[in-house]
Amino acid sequence: MTDPLLEVKNLTVHFPTDDGLVKAVDGVSFSLLPGETLGVVGESGSGKSVSFLTVMGLIDRERAQVEGEIIFQGQDLLTLPADEMRTVRGEKISMIFQDPMTSLHPYYKVGDQIAEAVRVHQKVSKSEAHEQAVEMLRRVGIPRPDERADQYPHEFSGGMRQRAMIAMALSLNPDLLIADEPTTALDVTVQAQILDLLDRLKQEFNAAIVIVTHDLGVVAEHCDHIQVMYAGKIVEAGDRSDIYYGAHHPYTWGLLSSIPRLNESDTKERLVPIRGLPPSLIFVPPGCAFHPRCPHVFDRCRTEVPELLPADGHHASRCHLSLADKERIFQEEVMARS
Repeated sequence: MTDPLLEVKNLTVHFPTDDGLVKAVDGVSFSLLPGETLGVVGESGSGKSVSFLTVMGLIDRERAQVEGEIIFQGQDLLTLPADEMRTVRGEKISMIFQDPMTSLHPYYKVGDQIAEAVRVHQKVSKSEAHEQAVEMLRRVGIPRPDERADQYPHEFSGGMRQRAMIAMALSLNPDLLIADEPTTALDVTVQAQILDLLDRLKQEFNAAIVIVTHDLGVVAEHCDHIQVMYAGKIVEAGDRSDIYYGAHHPYTWGLLSSIPRLNESDTKERLVPIRGLPPSLIFVPPGCAFHPRCPHVFDRCRTEVPELLPADGHHASRCHLSLADKERIFQEEVMARS
C-alpha cells in the first residue's frame, strides 16, 4: 500500500483578536497520495486557504495558535526549524497564489523572477537559471518564451500571468503543488486552459496537486477526491463521483445547485442560492455551524456538533440526517435539476 505524500491530522489554526478567537481551521484531517489531485471547495472564510498556507509554513506562528500534525514525506512540518522549512517550500512543495498580478513583482522581468526562484534552491549560474526559466515558460505554453521572459508582468494577459506563476511553482519540480483559486478572474475559456495545463503538468512532473476553489464546477473533471469545507471544518469528503452523484451534506447540495446549467431546458430556471451568509468564525453557531442556513434543520442540529462519519468507503459527511434521508433529498432536490 502506498504511503500518503501528505497527511494532515487534527489541524487547528486560531487567531487571537481584540474581538475574540477566530477559529479559521478547526480540527481538519485528510491525506493525499502521490500523483493524486485533491479539490478543496467552500465559500470565502471556510478555512481553505488558511489550511494550505499553514502547510506551506506561511502562517505567522507568533500571531496564530497552530496545533495538530502536518506529515509530509514522513516529516512533521510543524516541528521543522525555519531554515529547513524554507528548503521544503519551493523544492518539495510549491504554491500558486490567488492573484498573479500581486504575486509577481511589477518592477522585475518575469524571466528574472523565475530564475531567482531557481537560484535560491539550486547552485546554478544566472545564465543557467535564465535558460531554465525560458524552458519552463515554454512548457506551460507561453509563445515566444525567450522574448516573453524579458517582459514585465503588466505586459502579460491574465491567463499568461497565471501560466508564469505555474512555471515558477514547477521550476524546481516539487512533489506537491498547491493551486489556491488558480482560475479566479479568468474567463471561462482561459479557466479551462489553465486546468487542462495543470492536468498535463501533473503527468509530466509526477506531482500531487491540491486545487483550492469556491467553485465546485471548476474541479468537476480535474480532481480524484474532493473535500468540502465550511466554517473551518470539513463537512463532506469523498471521491469525485461521490460528491457529484451522491452528495450527503446540505451545504454540498447548495453548492451543486448553484452551478449554472447549460441545458436548454434549464435556461429559464433561476439558480438556487444558499440562503444567508457564512458565519462569523469568532461566534460560530452552536451545534452544526450550517444549521442557520440549512433548509433541512431540526432540533438536534442546533445543539449537537455532528461528527465526520463515513457512509461507505472514502465518502464521509458531517450531518445528522439519516443516510436514507440524505439519499432521498439528493435525488429529489439536486439530481432533479441536473
